[in-house]
Amino acid sequence: MRGTTVPPGTPGLPPRAGELPMHRLELPAPDAVPFAVGTFDTIGPLSRAEFPHRHTFHELVHVTGGTGKHVVDLARWPVRPPQLGVIAAGQVHHWAGVRGLTGHVVLFTDDFLLDYPADRDRLRRLGERPWLELDDRADADVTRLVTELEAEYHRGAASVVRALLHVLVVRVGRLPGTPAAPPARAGAVAAEFARLTGRADLGLWSVKAHAERIGVTPEHLTEAVKAATGRTAAQLVREARIREAKRFLLRTDLTVRQVASRVGFADPAYFCRFFRRETGSSPGDFRRAGEKHHD
Repeated sequence: MRGTTVPPGTPGLPPRAGELPMHRLELPAPDAVPFAVGTFDTIGPLSRAEFPHRHTFHELVHVTGGTGKHVVDLARWPVRPPQLGVIAAGQVHHWAGVRGLTGHVVLFTDDFLLDYPADRDRLRRLGERPWLELDDRADADVTRLVTELEAEYHRGAASVVRALLHVLVVRVGRLPGTPAAPPARAGAVAAEFARLTGRADLGLWSVKAHAERIGVTPEHLTEAVKAATGRTAAQLVREARIREAKRFLLRTDLTVRQVASRVGFADPAYFCRFFRRETGSSPGDFRRAGEKHHD
């Protein structure tokens, strides 16, 4: 969403009193896809930052060499390669006493998961256990996928990169020790909510509409989603609305008025204000930027 990416070399925003630094994803151009992959060296010194900070983006770290600790939230994980780290957007992390750190870093925002919205929930669950030991087979699989990701990224094949990233996230989710979807009643309600937000064709554009479809009160739905995901139902509905609008803008010839109607806005002007507030650009600018870089 808005403010998650910046041009290279943009100074970080000074944190407010009591807050941690927030790193944003550096992109070579304003309309570049919100994704980056490279080694610790090519990504830059912040990939080894030794001070606690947050990201506006998700980070996958494939560690192939080195010693030290990786600290995520309050847990300190020893570096014993090969390993895979999963840092979800908003999590606090840093490196402590690392030496000889080698491997690859994959960075991407929620916006890059446009084609695979369920991967957001997978990443949030993976963030509950963010440091995974890899056996030889898993390490070889991760190495192959990350190598392909880097090659396709440098070719500019965004759609292929999205597909490969989806495969990587799904396979990481199958590794031993990764958290499953929560089985509690709150988790079941939240899982159904997540399924419905992924069904844009149902036209459910409010928390109330989702609650009625699931058969619970809006208050219960809000509490269940917050307990299972740490996020509000209203925020996730807004994001689902934006994702569907982006799909129409990038992949159809519908007018902005028609797109607004498809995502539940009777007033196109209000839709444009909503879209700009959530993304930082107008629907027209977003469409033109997407057409310019269409594969």
